[in-house]
Amino acid sequence: MKLIIQIPCYNEEEYLGVTINDLPKKLEGIDIIEYLVIDDGSTDKTVEVAKKMGVSHIVRHNINLGLARAFATGIENCLQLGADIIVNTDADNQYCGEDIEKLVKPILDGSADIVIGARPINKIKHFSTTKKILQRIGSSVVRFFSNTDVLDATSGFRAISRKAAYHISIFSNYTYTLETIIQAGRKGLAITSLPVRVNPVTRPSKLIKSTFRYICSSIITIFRIFMIYKPFRFFAILSSVFFISGLALGIRYIYFMVQGFGQGHVQSLILMLILVILGFLLFIMGLIADLIAINRTLIEDIQFKIKKSTK
Repeated sequence: MKLIIQIPCYNEEEYLGVTINDLPKKLEGIDIIEYLVIDDGSTDKTVEVAKKMGVSHIVRHNINLGLARAFATGIENCLQLGADIIVNTDADNQYCGEDIEKLVKPILDGSADIVIGARPINKIKHFSTTKKILQRIGSSVVRFFSNTDVLDATSGFRAISRKAAYHISIFSNYTYTLETIIQAGRKGLAITSLPVRVNPVTRPSKLIKSTFRYICSSIITIFRIFMIYKPFRFFAILSSVFFISGLALGIRYIYFMVQGFGQGHVQSLILMLILVILGFLLFIMGLIADLIAINRTLIEDIQFKIKKSTK
């Protein structure tokens, strides 16, 4: 049984060594443990530190492509290297390396395909109240769309079986955490959450530049997930808002017309027609988006078969 622990990195020369030292060297049920560093266009000595620490495999992006692309590159290379289990962790030593044993156990037992490490969000002091609330909202949205009970959907500390890794297709350039869980849940993979410990904060998050940007990114991500994985429902809701608004204006116009004041409310009639037409167009867009979503599912199935045939 081969475990590869992958570490996406971007300018992590200061903390990478600490992170690697904290990783397990032996685990019960695991025959081989190797480390994979994905250097996402670092301009510092991240690669030199990785080599000095004896990292088994190093993959480099010539430019910074973002966390999601680095994660996807890691998964692809881990599969090519013959990993039976893949663990993803952060390079800033946010997560406690000893808990990797806890993450891989359900996969070794055959009770889970993906295990997500659930951080004690409410107890993390450097998380603002706003961030804690958004974390809970984001996890709730992911649970709804994926039909899973994942407690901390944005956690990057996770173990993935080889079977599950074949199913992962990352489309986002911002983050992989939410999308991978939804994909796995919709494909019938077994996902579970386990509480994990976190280490004291070493540096500010590179993914979250400010609370405002984090809020905007979270809202965009949630809406994007809604549109991608529930397109018909998303556009149907929008369509109903326009259609009902138009219908209300139509009723209002009829009321005034019956009262003999219809000529003074022609604008309401025009606006009603516009809203009803927009509602109808959004409904059609929902049907088209639903067909596209079906096509995406078929493409993902084809990708899965290609990955398995080229292993």
